[in-house]
Amino acid sequence: MTDDQLAEQLGQLKREAFNLRFQAATSQLEKPSRVREVRRTIARIKTLQSERTRSAAK
Repeated sequence: MTDDQLAEQLGQLKREAFNLRFQAATSQLEKPSRVREVRRTIARIKTLQSERTRSAAK
């Protein structure tokens, strides 16, 4: 994926994480495992972005 695609996907996942947190607070969460999956995917994308930033700086 390109940097732009990663940034776009990160934004979508952050919105989804917000919605999942809201659903959890109101006890309407259907798939609790999705919260963990989204958080981990966000972490993966941030890791990729930081690795690319570091490699570009060298």
